[in-house]
Amino acid sequence: MLTKSQIEDAANRIASHVRTTPTVELPSGTFGLPYPVAAKLELLQVTGSFKPRGAFYRMISSAPRSVIAASGGNHGLAVAYAARELGIDAEVFLPVTSSPIKVARLNEYGARVTLVGERYDDALTACRRRAAETGATEIHAYDQAEVVAGQGTVGRELDQQLAGVDTVLVAVGGGGLVGGIAAWFDGSIRVVAVEPGNAPSLHDALRAGHPVDVGVSGVAADSLGARRIGDIGFDVCVRTAVQSVLVEDDDIAAARRAFWDEMRLAVEYGGSTALAALRTGAYRPEPGERVAVVVCGANTDPGDLVARP
Repeated sequence: MLTKSQIEDAANRIASHVRTTPTVELPSGTFGLPYPVAAKLELLQVTGSFKPRGAFYRMISSAPRSVIAASGGNHGLAVAYAARELGIDAEVFLPVTSSPIKVARLNEYGARVTLVGERYDDALTACRRRAAETGATEIHAYDQAEVVAGQGTVGRELDQQLAGVDTVLVAVGGGGLVGGIAAWFDGSIRVVAVEPGNAPSLHDALRAGHPVDVGVSGVAADSLGARRIGDIGFDVCVRTAVQSVLVEDDDIAAARRAFWDEMRLAVEYGGSTALAALRTGAYRPEPGERVAVVVCGANTDPGDLVARP
């Protein structure tokens, strides 16, 4: 069972490799909301997402000679960056549908990159076949204990930065981030998982009582497109009573635009998903409830934000 002590150990061991990202408290009226909200700006993390936290902790814990990973993009960037910083060879498999922005950055970090298949699952299958050939250590995107513990340091930081928070909203793909954050708070506050309606991996698993395969599509599929929730994240979410709400693509896109209009932040679709739950009323805070959203990624082409039609 993932514990706060594991997350504390992760925080101590990765501290020199990652940034402490800020939490900004925003007044009522921001984003059109009739209440204040806090934003944990994890999009300012190295590589533009929370993913290096788990990648660094996994590598530091296992001391591999070479690493290999499958990713929709952000995890691959994290693995490539962490491997470069630690002097480890890295190979990354991505679906052919991955963002060109992310693929270009992967090449800049020096990883060997292979594009294969239409979905993350296709890349994962190819990655594991290659790992069996080479003996490289797999860094899973969301379902390894060290990876989830590393992601949990986002919750630890938020806890230190924002006294008295009642609820934190977290976008969900494979469940590593929400699992880590929920493990840190361990039921002491409400954790709300926000998922695209066309990629409901946790939502459908909670309804079924166990992880199930789901269809995946939509604007956030490159970062939230896991076909099946990870076992670790699912177990933590059940244990700590995480609830899941769904939002649609148009609402995610509108939240992304709101980040630009209100804060001049170029946020990727997956990073905008948690805010969409507040703007649509998919999650409605009680009067006086202190709410935070995790803004988890910035690997996007900002051209459509800067140049309005």
